Amino acid sequence: MSTSQETWSARFALRCSAWAERWFPDAWVFAALAVVIVAVAALVIGATPTTIAVAFGEGFWSLIPFTMQMAFVVIGGYVVASSPAAGRLIDLLARVPSTSRGAVCWVGLVSMLASLLNWGFSLVFGGLLVRALGARTELRMDYRAAGAAAYLGLGAVWAMGLSSSAAQLQANPKSIPASLLPITGVIPFSETIFLWQSIGLTAILIIVSLVVSFVTAPSAAAARDAEACGVDTTPPPAPDNKPSRPGEWLEYSPILTVLLAALAAGWLVHEFATKDAIVAISNLNTYNFLFIMLGALLHWRPRRFLDAVARAVPSTSGVLIQFPLYGSIAAILTTAKNGSGDTVAHHLSEMFVSIASHDTFAVIMGTYSAVLGFFVPSGGGKWIIEAPYVMQAANDLQYHLGWAVQIYNAAEALPNLINPFWMLPLLGVIGLKARDIIGYSFVQLLVHIPLVLFLLWIFGQTLTYSPPAMP
Repeated sequence: MSTSQETWSARFALRCSAWAERWFPDAWVFAALAVVIVAVAALVIGATPTTIAVAFGEGFWSLIPFTMQMAFVVIGGYVVASSPAAGRLIDLLARVPSTSRGAVCWVGLVSMLASLLNWGFSLVFGGLLVRALGARTELRMDYRAAGAAAYLGLGAVWAMGLSSSAAQLQANPKSIPASLLPITGVIPFSETIFLWQSIGLTAILIIVSLVVSFVTAPSAAAARDAEACGVDTTPPPAPDNKPSRPGEWLEYSPILTVLLAALAAGWLVHEFATKDAIVAISNLNTYNFLFIMLGALLHWRPRRFLDAVARAVPSTSGVLIQFPLYGSIAAILTTAKNGSGDTVAHHLSEMFVSIASHDTFAVIMGTYSAVLGFFVPSGGGKWIIEAPYVMQAANDLQYHLGWAVQIYNAAEALPNLINPFWMLPLLGVIGLKARDIIGYSFVQLLVHIPLVLFLLWIFGQTLTYSPPAMP
């Protein structure tokens, strides 16, 4: 079948993909361009060049702890997913699809369901599933479309699940900043991610995302498989389990692994015994610790574990070199002040809050959160910046506070679909560039924007306001 015989939706996705491959810059260039844009915006509101330059320099290293956490998300996820046990699971999952388009949808479903538990794992696990399916040459699966499907967890539903940092923060009084607590009170999960409206919205997004993936994926005849994309999906050779000299004995013995695992188990028991289980696992340090230790245990011998780490490290290069630029973007937006003490973020918030009403709150706030999220891809952290004025506006307009949190969650995922920031761990695993998958995720964005805003509005109409509940 020729490309001209594809469905109109598949032809449109192919054209978007071709355009992105030709015109979309490398992710680092994209981030650098975003720095320039927010710097110009700061100049427009009256911030001085010196103020902007200071914000750029001071913000450059502000995400270093988070950068290392993200690097370990990649390393830990890769180590676990590349273990013999996980490899067998991925192999089983890779046998399920029988068609090219079915394989793309299968990747999207696995990625989105995994992201409801933890977004970091969904990136790596989804990426390795793409590689396993890419090795099935008889499928003729479009490797680019499958890569975009593996990204749907981050671009569609992750913030509606247990890893939503905004919902986590609002449900735990000890996590809520003292200045925010009087405005929002404590909002339990029953009023955010476990609302039937939230579950319904999530289910609709999953179904629609899969439909879009199916109708936009090229047929087997027009697909560009892994080999055509220059990706070698051959699994690494089985490691040697025998030392070549006496000094390597401990590297091939499970003794150290067992001892470290015992210490890790003791700490984890204490952590989960003294904290709510959901709160504990949502801590990125705890999550990374769990995956690193689990990876060591699953690989059993230190040598195999270290070999897996060595294979994972190149996947972190994009994270390490690009995240500092995003730290600068966030700093310029929130700290580069004009003579009146206002920032770009402040002007954005005033503009949106001033035109909102009870009926338009969901659409206005959703749009604002999505726009700001494009420049400050925080994984939920920017809720601290937005919450004071967004939730105060919700109180003033007598709007359901829990649904206001979900507006933020659903809208924050939208810019992820075309923002290379969160693509980097996945791209490192599947061996593609952002330009290779952005065409397909852009089509998802075109569908998701009106759908998400409509669902936020219509479900919001079914909820009533309750004053903030103090602990």
